[in-house]
Amino acid sequence: MKSSPNKPDAAIRASLLTRFGADLPVAQDQSGITELAQLAAHCSIRRFLPDPVAPELLHLLFACALSAPTKSDLQQADIIHVADAGKRRRIVAAIPDMAWILDAPVFLVFCGNNRRIRHIGDWRGKPFANEHLDHFMNAAVDAGIVLMNFIRAAEAAGLGTCPISAIRNAIDVTSSELELPEGVFPVAGLCVGYPAAPGQISPRLPLEVTVHTDRYDETRLRENVDAYDHRRHDYHPYAKQRRLSSFGAAAFYGWSEDKARQYAEPERADFGAYIRRQGFSLK
Repeated sequence: MKSSPNKPDAAIRASLLTRFGADLPVAQDQSGITELAQLAAHCSIRRFLPDPVAPELLHLLFACALSAPTKSDLQQADIIHVADAGKRRRIVAAIPDMAWILDAPVFLVFCGNNRRIRHIGDWRGKPFANEHLDHFMNAAVDAGIVLMNFIRAAEAAGLGTCPISAIRNAIDVTSSELELPEGVFPVAGLCVGYPAAPGQISPRLPLEVTVHTDRYDETRLRENVDAYDHRRHDYHPYAKQRRLSSFGAAAFYGWSEDKARQYAEPERADFGAYIRRQGFSLK
């Protein structure tokens, strides 16, 4: 959904009504209203025009993405542009459900990087005294923030994007193709290009479920999830049910049934072992 240049407040309200099922008040003179309208209307894009993304624009987007906040100024995020067609094909071959990645003009992989700070410690003659889970977490969060900053910048430039966490489904292939050394790990891929068709707003859980004041509260969680299942189904029902051979066909198939089925079977169970091979103890 595109925001109206004349009434961005109305566009935001329409986007958020679709997203959260609530008519949220938006002041017409709200500061930053154009950017807020863009954020509210965000859609993932999976179909792209063949038009290339100019190298100078791509580098501008890299710079904007890496202008993101970073934990303690450690700067533990990297972006790998998978420009080699053979590398991209081999990664996609390992995750065949994502074959449409090949159609995107640009494919990026966002990585957490704890390697640089270890090198710097060695160069300056200092020990690395933070061999525990948090230093992995810091690098992963840095990469995630840079990813989101890139998405915001790309959409501002008229591009569409879609994050690809499935690269972690074939973590050894991805890591090998990108020649990732110890201390560097992939967080997510990202398809980038000019949209071939408008995206569709994905409804989210109501704010009552995910926003809390002073304390965590799940008083009406099940009721809210059930209502969300039906609201989402009415707007955009699932085209197929997941893992029919294991769970059979459900009479009503909503978001919660899909996610329960997704996490009822192991997924990326080898990722922890891979991260330890990359030099993170996770202790």
